[in-house]
Amino acid sequence: MASDDPSDNPYLADPPTDFDPVADIDEDAAREQAEQLREAIRSHDHRYYVENDPVVGDRTYDALFARLVDLEKTFDLQTEDSPTRRVGGPPRDELPEVEHVAPMRSIDQGGEADAVREFDRRVRERLAAEWDRDVDAAVAYYCEPKFDGLSVEVVYEDGRFERAATRGDGEVGEDVTANVRTIPAVPERLRGDYPDFLAVRGEVYMPEPAFQAHNRELIEAGEDPFANPRNAAAGTLRQLDPSVTAERPLSVFFFDVLAGAEFDTRWEMHERFPEWGLRVTDRTSVVEGVEAATDYRDALLAERDDLDYEIDGVVVSVNDLAACDLLGHTSRAPRWAFAYKFPARTERTTVRDVVVQVGRTGRLTPVALLDPVEVGGVTVSRASLHNPAEVERLGVGVGDEVRIRRAGDVIPEVAEVLDGEDGHFTFPETCPVCESPVEREGPMAFCSGGLGCRAQRERAVEHYASRKGLDIEGLGEKNVRQLLDAGLVDDVADLYELDADKLTDLEGWGQKSARNLVVEVEAAREPPLSEFLAALGIPSVGGTVAASLARHFGTFEAVRDADPEALQAVEDVGPTVAREIRDFFESEANREVLDRLLAHVDPHPAETSGGDALEGLTVVFTGSLDRFTRGEAQDLVERAGGAATSSVSGNTDYLVVGADPGQRKREDAAEHGVETLDEAEFVAVLEECGVDV
Repeated sequence: MASDDPSDNPYLADPPTDFDPVADIDEDAAREQAEQLREAIRSHDHRYYVENDPVVGDRTYDALFARLVDLEKTFDLQTEDSPTRRVGGPPRDELPEVEHVAPMRSIDQGGEADAVREFDRRVRERLAAEWDRDVDAAVAYYCEPKFDGLSVEVVYEDGRFERAATRGDGEVGEDVTANVRTIPAVPERLRGDYPDFLAVRGEVYMPEPAFQAHNRELIEAGEDPFANPRNAAAGTLRQLDPSVTAERPLSVFFFDVLAGAEFDTRWEMHERFPEWGLRVTDRTSVVEGVEAATDYRDALLAERDDLDYEIDGVVVSVNDLAACDLLGHTSRAPRWAFAYKFPARTERTTVRDVVVQVGRTGRLTPVALLDPVEVGGVTVSRASLHNPAEVERLGVGVGDEVRIRRAGDVIPEVAEVLDGEDGHFTFPETCPVCESPVEREGPMAFCSGGLGCRAQRERAVEHYASRKGLDIEGLGEKNVRQLLDAGLVDDVADLYELDADKLTDLEGWGQKSARNLVVEVEAAREPPLSEFLAALGIPSVGGTVAASLARHFGTFEAVRDADPEALQAVEDVGPTVAREIRDFFESEANREVLDRLLAHVDPHPAETSGGDALEGLTVVFTGSLDRFTRGEAQDLVERAGGAATSSVSGNTDYLVVGADPGQRKREDAAEHGVETLDEAEFVAVLEECGVDV
């Protein structure tokens, strides 16, 4: 084991990153080094996320983390509280419910100064009736930002992260343990002198810069952006696949103890949290009297736009916790706290035009062009109308006076029509770019032109080269548009015929940048099949589905030729997604581009063949396994000739039930008479069939 003396840990200060090959060290040395690395990484996480004072750079941290991954994998040294568990666990079928340690109540709120003064009056009157102390001396207020995120309960036992749950109805929430574990600011182990049991309340949020970047990726992919950071955080935290959560940059602030520790004041609690490794905001203050509390609120309102997280007000709480106990609570809210909300960011302006934008998948999005107006310190001249159904619901048209809000204080949108003529903007029947017919699907509309549409080709090239695709540097939105305008590129296949000399004829391109781009493209001629499938921009086929398709079929040709029934046998592919995949490959325009693309690109086949020991068997998994990840278990089945599907039917042979299983799959198994196996029984079946596990 590593020494308790930090000075004995070589990876804490100025750590080396030139490690000996893993194969050259013995198991004892590996175990000691892994423990030192875990200790160091936890310390670096604390310095970065809690103290805002990192002592190593990102590259050094990444090298330490990668070394720990290698050691744990090579020598089977994984531990429950290892920092490497933040990469995400196996997907779940559903989020089970969990009862909170203590109620997570909401807070009474209002947006006027008189409302918080009335709260102060009630506090003083009740304390005067219940307390023999000087009320004026006792009533100091602890003031903190009201975070606009998702409230969670996080439980530690013996200092180790045990579980996490959303607020839910205040009594019961959703179990999001696997997802919260991926958040770097949530410590796997507490620090210092912590209680044996501790349940704390925190607010999970997506930092503003990360939110904007994530929304840009969604828009470029032709998908709906999140309306605000809170929705982004909530949607991310409720993902059934923790690996998706791990890819999105969530953070957290802790602000209350639900059970396990006692303090005299809220300020004392705030001071103790960082000692345990729990991150807190630095915008808190203890003030004397309600007028000082309103001053705090006004000052924070002025700072609001400078913060990298969203707040929608302040929380004013009685600082003395003994006084809080006397004040008690109603059935829904404490009597000792009040949320003093900020005013909404809305303004009036006029719609001067409505334009329709075309996304990568052909989705058409109407956008209102406005008389410029300042909304919450930001000048707004465009606002999303989302889809044709929203245009019809609002009844918005050119010339209307409208109320604009920044949804979640970020994305401008039309909230309502204040004054306008009868009727609304008429959605076009043909694509504004290529004039192909517009097809309606529910509330949305799509251009039917496929890659025959210039706008879709442009978005397709951007996506192909993006980090979600083949990660070809030098092909951002501006450069892609320039290449298409110059006639050097018309679609993704043309990327592989780029000539460095012709690139240098374009404005802003020199010999070095042109050569670098050609080298980047050359390096993308033999991509892994899963990355190639994700890069093509097939509707509903992101990284997870692409990996499932590659694992199941093995070759691009097999994916391209698969019929809907065969596609639905793949994990994550249902009838709708299967139909979208078939439609993509059956499009004449898409086939023409793909044929030319495959003349330049040779996707690496995925490993699928491991014999036919399980041929004819269909297996479904629910819950998490100890010995395998969900993907590894599916790989075992499929490489041995079996089928691993996502839903139970009459054709299913076995349902393998792990920890925290989904109720629906077990009910379906009972209905269809499908045999259920636990993990040990599943392994026994594999071994009996001659599958090497």
